[in-house]
Amino acid sequence: MDSREFFYRLGRIIYKIDNHYSDIAKSENVKQNLLWILYALNDGEKHTQKQISEEWDLPLTTINTIVKDLEKNCFVILEKIKGKKRELNIVLTERGKEFAQKALKDLYKKELQVFVEIKERAESLICDLENFESVLSRVFNYE
Repeated sequence: MDSREFFYRLGRIIYKIDNHYSDIAKSENVKQNLLWILYALNDGEKHTQKQISEEWDLPLTTINTIVKDLEKNCFVILEKIKGKKRELNIVLTERGKEFAQKALKDLYKKELQVFVEIKERAESLICDLENFESVLSRVFNYE
């Protein structure tokens, strides 16, 4: 396999994986970016828009728009962070937790099914992908 074939096959695989998540979002009648933000927020931790942007590689403007809508619908509250003037923690309300669980329930179920099948290779797969992304970041951003 040469580099062109490798990246061609990789691109197809990534696109197909992304489409599975897109299909879940559509089946739950939510936009895909909203699904990812709910996914990020539903881990029980507090997150800022900046953290979500950096961890999920979503534009701050997209996150801000979605968070404002979530706040308007009482799904999240924004909490001040001691010592920070502009950053706020985004916290799911009880209503928001119910909304997130409903939107993510089928996704979590399917992810568990996939995980059961790849469990023995899961850690290795994640390490390989993290290393691959690190090399991509270095090459794409610094050359």
